[in-house]
Amino acid sequence: MKGSGANPTAAMLVIGDEILSGRTRDSNAHYLAGRLAQAGIDLCEVRMIGDDAGAIGAAVRALAGRYSHVFTSGGIGPTHDDITADAIGAAFGARVAVREDARALLAARYERMGVEFNEARQRMARIPEGAALIDNPVSTAPGFSLGNVHVMAGVPEVFRAMLDGLLPRLAGGAAALSESLRVELPEGDIAGPLAALAARHAGVSIGSYPFFEGGTYGANIVVRGSDAQAVAAALADLHETFGALP
Repeated sequence: MKGSGANPTAAMLVIGDEILSGRTRDSNAHYLAGRLAQAGIDLCEVRMIGDDAGAIGAAVRALAGRYSHVFTSGGIGPTHDDITADAIGAAFGARVAVREDARALLAARYERMGVEFNEARQRMARIPEGAALIDNPVSTAPGFSLGNVHVMAGVPEVFRAMLDGLLPRLAGGAAALSESLRVELPEGDIAGPLAALAARHAGVSIGSYPFFEGGTYGANIVVRGSDAQAVAAALADLHETFGALP
């Protein structure tokens, strides 16, 4: 699915009770957003969900039908609560079983380590039928892509490595450009001129992000777009508009 522009669109589903409980801080969404912006894929939505197979399946189906890509993190390890592969397989009617190529990768790793390749570790080779593997250069256990859903680990180092290997396989669009201007005036004072400026530059996105520092109210005004000339024109207008304000 395409958004209002020419770029492919994306959503992220962050999976794990530990995220929702506050025990673990998610950093994967932040990394994904930056990498997708570079690739020209517009991240439009991020959801967080617990380890509930029905909820995971429903969320993945909804997001996959709405966006070009869905990226998930978490729930593909060796323990009983790692249910993402089964939940996504069930959501799309794909049988989940130990796959020989994934099993061979893991078996070789644990042999090199001198560690038993036990039943729990073999769970990480369970892949939905028809999926393509996503390489894991950090800890070997692969992720997978099933249709437009890309399933990756929750451990940040592993997630990042998987994503960096996956992105070259995905078609992107125009990379997002961003420029900003710091204005030390309350948002209530700049709202009117900013709205008029946004109307003059409809081809870019203009956002206001307020701050309060050292007794001073202000806002960082950010211009985003894929057309360098349009971004530059809006930024020049920003400087002219707010440079003239007292």
